[in-house]
This record gives sequence, structure tokens and C-alpha cells, in this order.
Amino acid sequence: MASSLTKGAAPQETTPASSGKTFLGHPSGLAILFMTEMWERFSYYGMRALLVVYLIAGGPDAKPGSQGSGLAMPEATSVAIYSVYVAMVYLLAMPGGWFGDRVWGPRKTVAIAASVIMAGHLVLAMPGKPTFFAGLALVAIGSGLLKANISTMVGHLYDGPKDPRRDGGFTLFYIGINVGAFAAPLVIGTVGQKYNWHLGFAIAAVGMGIGLLIFLLGTRHLNPKSSQVPTPLTVAERNSWLKKGLVWLVVAAVFYGIVIGTGVFTINWALVPIALLGLFIPIFVLARIKRDKELSETEQTKVSGYIWFFVAAAVFWMIFDQGGSTMSTFAEKKTADSIFGFDFPSTWFQSVNSLWVVALAPVFAALWLALARRKREPSTTVKFASAMVFVGLSFVLFALPMSMASDGTKVSPMWLIAIYGLQTVGELCLSPVGLSLTTKMAPAKYASQMMGVWFLAVTAGDCVMTLLVTAGADLNGTGMMLGQAAAAILAGAGIWLNRKKIIGLMGDVR
Repeated sequence: MASSLTKGAAPQETTPASSGKTFLGHPSGLAILFMTEMWERFSYYGMRALLVVYLIAGGPDAKPGSQGSGLAMPEATSVAIYSVYVAMVYLLAMPGGWFGDRVWGPRKTVAIAASVIMAGHLVLAMPGKPTFFAGLALVAIGSGLLKANISTMVGHLYDGPKDPRRDGGFTLFYIGINVGAFAAPLVIGTVGQKYNWHLGFAIAAVGMGIGLLIFLLGTRHLNPKSSQVPTPLTVAERNSWLKKGLVWLVVAAVFYGIVIGTGVFTINWALVPIALLGLFIPIFVLARIKRDKELSETEQTKVSGYIWFFVAAAVFWMIFDQGGSTMSTFAEKKTADSIFGFDFPSTWFQSVNSLWVVALAPVFAALWLALARRKREPSTTVKFASAMVFVGLSFVLFALPMSMASDGTKVSPMWLIAIYGLQTVGELCLSPVGLSLTTKMAPAKYASQMMGVWFLAVTAGDCVMTLLVTAGADLNGTGMMLGQAAAAILAGAGIWLNRKKIIGLMGDVR
């Protein structure tokens, strides 16, 4: 890592964001955050690659001859658990941003979050259902605390929203995410799926531990602003939040005590309320920010414009995140597990998206810069509309092998590789652009929290999936595939047709 840092011609000792040391032309702190996020994503995506196949292992929906000793759950229940878990990771990014803004500051929050994630993977490494769900909860909490704050710290490295390096910096950061996400299924997926599930989870803990060590050793390269608490809680506010938290904890304990005591509890009693909560909270949070009278008229207008991107992103992630559920089970049961005579575990398909990202992200970053120099770079609205069309087309394509495999035929791995390729093009038009857009459009009062709001779009999309599955929808049906594809393409059309209105709401942000 140190060898990738080079000296600039005329260093100015102010903050790390403007020092002479650079990382590929960007502030040196980006290297630290790049590596921290890379290892955190290694742990997260490694566990995620194992999640659904571990849940169905040993059960009626498992692939014949696959490793047993999993939790033997039905596929529909496993997909619903996966969707709720992913939704909670991103839902908890909102209180994670709140902790960064009001309690610990971004830097301390990230350090605590990484420790919680590591502990969660270690608990997952212990056999049994209770430890599985406890570990899953710890990883979700830690990931939520980390996500918004580490992205906010990337923003701190640059000289305001108009710094021309900013979008490129977020794209490089996004490459770090995908380097970790690419390696994880190859290492953790292989060990867990082929040898021992819990050893795989333990390797995820080691990965997070490496990321935490890098972060702690490299904090001197970060902007001092990342250690500050922008709007610290008063004593009265702290006591008020503690009381509210205890009240809701008691309410939940009493409610579920009654449900369990009367013998009517099923997994849906946990999944459906969480999914409904995941849909309600984004609406509530955006409405609360929009109505905040302390915001200037310009800030409120930008929030109105941001809502358009939020809704589009929710539809996008609704489809995209099925890479770890619907597409994972399709890879496990209906896709050939060899290519050119080489056999591989189905979890390896979870690396394909990241491989596409690592290959294409530098191309996209260079393309945006080249077009910007010619004053021809597409607007954010055009990028988002394009993303929706590409992700919609990916499920149009997915409907073909889904239909071919309906009689038990195993399809070529190239189908999934092509589908992931289409989704990746859409992802690169939306995700790094959305991260950068959020830091630009966020009201100053809600700097870290708005990063949490961006991640709530993932929560909303995954919660829709959870509700569809628990309602009995067949996600493996071609009709369902094409319905989701149509929703995405229509959302893209809506952004395109209203692009002038949206650009007007964005103010000086482009």
C-alpha cells in the first residue's frame, strides 16, 4: 500500500486532503479507506455468498449431493431471510450515520463498527441456529454503523462538492469494494461450501480484522474533520433517546412474548414486520428532512430532487440484490458447475459482478472524465435512466435460461455471466454516481445521515422482495422476472422524461 503513494511537486501541509502525498492522484487517505472498505467487503460478501446455500443445505431444496449440516430451510424462507438481512444492513446505515453525526464522529464510529462486524463473523463460526441469527444481527449492526461513515470520510478528503477529483475518487473507492467482493466468494465461498461452513465464516472474521488494523494504523492520513462530531447530542437529547429506545424495546419484547407464548410464531412474524418497517422508515426519514424548517430553501429544493433518484435506486436494488438470492439458488441448482472441464462451487458466481466492476470501472471513470473535458458528460439523470434500462434488460435476459431450465436442464454458466455483465453496466451508471451525488446534495445538517438515506434505497428494494416472497410470489417464474424488468425500464423512462424538472431541482449540482 505504501508503495502506491507518491510525492507531489509542491506539498502544502494543511490537511491530508490537500497534502503532497497522493494515491493515484487522489488524497493519500483514500488508500486507507480503500483498503479498509476492501477488507470489510471481503468479509461481508464472503458471508453473503454462503448465506442462502448454507440456509438450504441439508433441506428439501438443497442441490443433490451438496454438503449437508446447514440449517435445512426451504428456499422461499431462505430467500426471505437473505433479503431481510441485506435490507437491515442498509437500514442500519441510517442510525449509523446518526451516530457519526451526533455521538462518536465518523472515525470512531467506523472503528467500533469494524469490531462489531468481526465479532459477528466469529459468532457465525459457531454451529447452531441461535448463534447463526445472533451473528447475522451483529454483522448487520456493524455494517450499518460503518457504511455511511466511511463514505462520508471519503467526501472529507476533497475540497468541497466541486472538487473535480471527487467523482473519480468515489469510483476508485468503489473499485476497492469490488476487489474485496471479488476475492471473497473464491476464498470464503470455496472453504465454506466445499469443506466447512463455519470455517468459512471464521475467515470472514479474519478479513475484517485486517481491515480494522489498516484503518487504525492509517488514521493520520485522514482529514481531521472525520474525528469531529458535527452536531453532538445534548444531555437532554441523549436521555430522551435512551428513554424512547427502552420503551420500544419493551413494546417489542411484550409483543413477541405474546406471539411466542400463544404458539402462533413463525419466521414470517419476524420477517414481515421488519420488511414493513423497512418500507416505512425511508418515507418517514425523507419527509422529516424535507419538512425541517432549519434548512434553506435551496437545501429543501435539492432534497425534492434527490427523492427522484432515491425511488429509482430502490427499484434498481430490488433487482440487483437478487444476485445473492434468486440468482444464487439458480446457480446452485440449475446452472452447470463446470466450464472448459474445470469444476467450481456455485458460490464463485458471486464473484462475477465484482470482476465485471473491476474491469469496467476504470473505463467508466476515464470515459466520464474524457466527456467532461469535452463538456459532453451525460447528466446524473441520464446516467440513472440508463442504469434502470440495463438492470431491466438483465432480467429480460434472465427469463430465457429460467425458462430453459424449467424441465430440469442445467444451463451454461455463460448465461449468468452475461446477466451479471448487464447489471454491472447499470451499477456503474448508478452506484458510484449516487454516492457522490448524495454527498453533494446533502444538507450540511444531515451530512452523514444522508449517506444513510442513500442506503435506505437498498432497504426499500429488498423489503419489497421480502414481502413478495412471504406473500407466496414465485421469484423463479418467468412472469415475475419480466414484471420486475418492466418496472425497472418504466422507472428509467420516468427519470428520462422528467430530466429537465429534476435538473432544475438539483440547483448547482451536476
